[in-house]
Amino acid sequence: MSIATAPAAAEAGAGVEVQQEKPWQPFGPPPPADRLRGWTVALTLALIGGIVRFWNLGHPADKGTPVFDEKHYVPQAWQVLRNGGYEDNPGYELVVHPPLGKQLIAIGEWIFGYNGWGWRFSSAVFGTVCVLLIVRIARRLTRSTLLGAVAGVLLIADGVSHVSSRVGMLDIFLAVFVVGAFGCLLVDRDQVRARLTAAMTEGWVGNSPLGPRLGFRWWRFGAGVLLGLGCAVKWSGVWFIVAFGLLNVFWDVTARRSAGVRRPWLGTIARDLAPALWALAVIPPTVYFGTWWAWFASETGTDRWAASIKLTVDSFLPFLPDYLRGLLYFHNNVLGFHTNLHTPATPHPWESKPWTWPMGLRPMLYYYESGAAAPGCGRQDCVGAVMLIGTPAMWWLAFPMLGWAVWRTLSRLDWRYSAVLVGYGAAWVPWFFDIDRQMYFFYATAMAPFLVLGLTMALGEILGKARAGYERRRTGLLVLALYVGLVVANFAWLWPVLVGDSITPWRWNAELWLPSWR
Repeated sequence: MSIATAPAAAEAGAGVEVQQEKPWQPFGPPPPADRLRGWTVALTLALIGGIVRFWNLGHPADKGTPVFDEKHYVPQAWQVLRNGGYEDNPGYELVVHPPLGKQLIAIGEWIFGYNGWGWRFSSAVFGTVCVLLIVRIARRLTRSTLLGAVAGVLLIADGVSHVSSRVGMLDIFLAVFVVGAFGCLLVDRDQVRARLTAAMTEGWVGNSPLGPRLGFRWWRFGAGVLLGLGCAVKWSGVWFIVAFGLLNVFWDVTARRSAGVRRPWLGTIARDLAPALWALAVIPPTVYFGTWWAWFASETGTDRWAASIKLTVDSFLPFLPDYLRGLLYFHNNVLGFHTNLHTPATPHPWESKPWTWPMGLRPMLYYYESGAAAPGCGRQDCVGAVMLIGTPAMWWLAFPMLGWAVWRTLSRLDWRYSAVLVGYGAAWVPWFFDIDRQMYFFYATAMAPFLVLGLTMALGEILGKARAGYERRRTGLLVLALYVGLVVANFAWLWPVLVGDSITPWRWNAELWLPSWR
């Protein structure tokens, strides 16, 4: 018997309780049994999210050219397309991120050409996939298809996720790979508990004080692949490897303890640690270096021949092959760039520090035109702008959400909240380690999905369990519906400055809710 064969418990969002005898469930209720409805909801919301993300995707442009930091990545992606997968950038050597993100942008440029649709297509695809992932992940966390749908609506209506899905930059790719890895680890967690349930039912879980071996774990392997791809977009993906690796090991310990294993910590170290290190510490760098395939095969890639041109025979790891010395030399230069990228005496006007990110106190202006350059509002002094703004109805609740998650983690030992805290923290906390570094709000893109998950679980508490009384459930559902409606209305109000529509100066000023938004 496995956990998947146990009679389904009542779904938290369904409002209907299954009246039948339930077997002992040492690891909590299984996922909802309404698989068809779950996938229908997820795919429908992904379609809606795709329509929203792709709407007028080619606008705006700076006289037909990219806007803001698109001016770095879009031409580099065009180089990647021209060269067959790598950048040469011989003039000024400003290549400061791994190749995968630019390769993904290049796919859209290959399909649509060098225009707004071309350099934003892949971002919009990934933004749509993120909606699908978040619905499925929230459903698995809450055991509720309704709450999975709520999470999808919240992510669709998040300004940060929306704008990041509509620019030719890298952050949405990192966010999706990280969220995908998080989802894989959730499935792995359920799979481990299903295998331990089978061992308990069959009576051999205690044959060894270390507990049973759990076999090959494909979902954890998948998480390692996705984390490697995340690092191949931006190096900040490394923090998720550390955070998710520790989380995965802790889940293994608690699973063995719940299954009655006599030595759960020793059992995890003996049985699970080496496979975990292989999946989450060996596979990611292997995948990362695999994304450099085109650079290895090139003749003109950036620093491809640094070993023979820029290095002496005896300097810089002479025992390595020249191609590895060149790659490490390139990585050392990139590390130096990021290490020395400090806030100048006169900061960039839209720079922000990480303590402002949870509430989006200093958003990011990507594009601004006024007057004759922004026609369409019915006046001569129109404004067209794109600003990265976190929808206030969600982002301004970040600290209450984090406080509630900490409380639930400490007082109720609720693993779901701790998982969200780990994901959110991996996206946010490392930026405090070098506070003098130049930083911008778009670095917070990977925080948005975990904010949505935290809010969704808190809404689940408000909604109440299916076995709660009729009045309790009705009141909870009303509060949930009102809040989701508020978020959607807030997103609709911000829409013009999220997509660059032409608006009047009055409307532009009305969009800027805080002095720090100006």
